[in-house]
Amino acid sequence: MEADYQPTLNPTRTLTAIANEVEDPYPSLSDYHDYEPNLEFDDTELQTTSNNALEEKDLINSAGTRLNYLESPVSDGTIEENFEEALVDAPVIKSAEDLAALDGELADEEDYLDISRYGIVEVVGDDNAGRKVIVVSACKLPPVGKETFNYAKLLRYLTHTLDTFVEQDYSLVYFHYGLTSKNKPPLSWLWQAYKAFDRKYKKNLKALYLVHPTNFIRIVWQIFKPAISAKFGRKMMYVNYLEELAQYINLDQLIIPPQVIEHNEQLMLKNKKNLPTSPPQSTVTTPVGTTQFGASLTFIKENNNGDPIPPIVRQCIEFLDMPDALETEGIFRRSANVAVVKELQNRCNQGLPIDFQGDPHIAAVLLKTFLRELDEPLMTYDLYDEITQFQALSKDERPRRVKILVLEKLPEDNYQVLKYIVQFLSRVMDRSDLNKMTSSNLAVVFGPNLVRAPPSRGMSLSAIGPINQFIDFLFTHQDKIFII
Repeated sequence: MEADYQPTLNPTRTLTAIANEVEDPYPSLSDYHDYEPNLEFDDTELQTTSNNALEEKDLINSAGTRLNYLESPVSDGTIEENFEEALVDAPVIKSAEDLAALDGELADEEDYLDISRYGIVEVVGDDNAGRKVIVVSACKLPPVGKETFNYAKLLRYLTHTLDTFVEQDYSLVYFHYGLTSKNKPPLSWLWQAYKAFDRKYKKNLKALYLVHPTNFIRIVWQIFKPAISAKFGRKMMYVNYLEELAQYINLDQLIIPPQVIEHNEQLMLKNKKNLPTSPPQSTVTTPVGTTQFGASLTFIKENNNGDPIPPIVRQCIEFLDMPDALETEGIFRRSANVAVVKELQNRCNQGLPIDFQGDPHIAAVLLKTFLRELDEPLMTYDLYDEITQFQALSKDERPRRVKILVLEKLPEDNYQVLKYIVQFLSRVMDRSDLNKMTSSNLAVVFGPNLVRAPPSRGMSLSAIGPINQFIDFLFTHQDKIFII
């Protein structure tokens, strides 16, 4: 069937055949939470420490004064249960595999549509250091008793989601607002979660942002503690306001629940006197001719002598195409220093020369950042729905449909840039025995940077699988797809 397909060729196309590792002892993004809870969450402590004593220990700092959390309507309504008693008889679960076995189903074979529809967990773009961002929203947990909710399956869904990304650097954002006594999971489930998130989940977690924290956040801290290395202070950050989170992650790519945004606005008004004043920012920015990051491909081409390949893309790929860089283990999976990346972005947009400092990871992150910050993704918004339906296509139908999408529906300039990048990535895959970057690994990294949902919709977690499969197919069959 593939041999018989003759695409309608475009005439024009036919003719043109972090502060990542900052040693900051106070990782809080504001002055309210510069401390680390002193909790060692093991069986012995659960059996010997009274609930009241533990509460007093956690809520009083070394100076003998109570910790100053911002007021919240859920500060005290979520920790009234006897935490120890609820966990005494909890099953012994040491890994995600134990949890899946306990329920009698394999996690990687389950259909999670009934869980994913709540939107509790979402995988969005990358943070400012080029790390994948996973968002957990407590307000989306269903009220207890309203309908039967399978918390064991939710935990398998969490581990199933993280399994896709734990082999590369990633960040996690937890929106705490909306967790109340009416929708919080059973305490025995929290213990199961603690046991299920074993060491493999903490290796590449680089930042955990706890947004709008309250007293109950110490229980949340227990859940994610196994995902964090001993250097806890450089990974966990308390975030009182979304404006603080914006220093590290582009909020436009996050799926922030409306109630969280409303709560943030209320906090801003209530604590306005405590917030630093900043000059008003212009809502309209006119890019200069040398601007590349955040510009459109059309704008860049017009200011690049008609060449559709952006200069920064060409610079990054020419640097990464050298043997030493191509063979770098984990290339495109590792993050780079945020300050260095930002400085190079600014220099690039000013038309100044840039220096990768001999570091392939800097060039790799810059390339991903450029794709992520395009005003419209390389695989345009118009193609999003068709791409997310890729899994539904039969194997015989996929080659023909992908060719139609790439050769006929993709704009000419987008096609040329995509072809240039994918042909380079084929050379990366050729050295996967050394760099460990197979087509599927590269698809996980590049999928959300090449394909994004329209801003009015946001990307759901259920779309990540089809997008990655589509990009994997594109990478694997690039020699048969980019034929002109």
